[in-house]
Amino acid sequence: MLYDAAIIGSGPAGVSAALNLRIHDKRFIWIGKKTLSDKLSRAERVSNYPGFTDVPGAELNAAFLRQVQAMGIEITEAMVNSIMPMGDRYALMAGPDFYEARTLILTTGVNQSGGLEGEADYVGRGISYCATCDGGLYRGRTVAVLCGNARFEHEAAFLAGLAGKLYFFPYYKNPGVAGENVIAPASRPVAVEGDARVTGLRLNTGESLPVDGVFCLRDAIALNTLLPGLATEDGHIVVDRAMATNLPGVFAAGDCTGRPYQYAKAVGEGNVAAHSVIDYLG
Repeated sequence: MLYDAAIIGSGPAGVSAALNLRIHDKRFIWIGKKTLSDKLSRAERVSNYPGFTDVPGAELNAAFLRQVQAMGIEITEAMVNSIMPMGDRYALMAGPDFYEARTLILTTGVNQSGGLEGEADYVGRGISYCATCDGGLYRGRTVAVLCGNARFEHEAAFLAGLAGKLYFFPYYKNPGVAGENVIAPASRPVAVEGDARVTGLRLNTGESLPVDGVFCLRDAIALNTLLPGLATEDGHIVVDRAMATNLPGVFAAGDCTGRPYQYAKAVGEGNVAAHSVIDYLG
């Protein structure tokens, strides 16, 4: 079967794209997780999503799932491992299965691989990737910031204005974050420590540094290995205001297009990408 579109990824951007394609009666396959977004489900609290006040991530994810189910939209649970252009269509390989679609909407999020030992175990329990989302939870407390690029220093400065003490670990030269409550250790973190929640970082000196939370501000990985020729910059997919990539019929939305990593931003981009697909199909 040749689909009008294939959506890859089931986070908020993918949800928004799927809802809009269904409303416009497009034939599409949606590849992702039937439970939607693990990242959203593990978020302690979302304070900046319109219509919801300090909603737990699991509750917001459940609301998305109810709407998807109410509209009769199916999710194909699989992992896409390669995409190849084939003239006027794209071929997707997902394990042993093969799909064809005239257009693509990439809502793959970002891969936080290459992190610290134990990092993945504490997402939503002291590990965060968004200062503006979760910074308010650590007002007056002790946090660590792992900053992979100077472009994220404004987020570190924002956290410094909230935290009682901030340990700053830049992974580049000439960092510019400072303050009375900012400490820049010469050592490097190698592992996250904790019990029910994060309690500290283990450093390469063997020392344990007590912290209440850890913010990992990093560039995302490039996705051009998934789709040859896809233009990326600093690990994110390059798009225009129509969420169009450099490849014909390929659109992207959500965290994979770059910061800010915000749920409201992802939903808006998913909406735009779906309407761009509709216009492209004619």
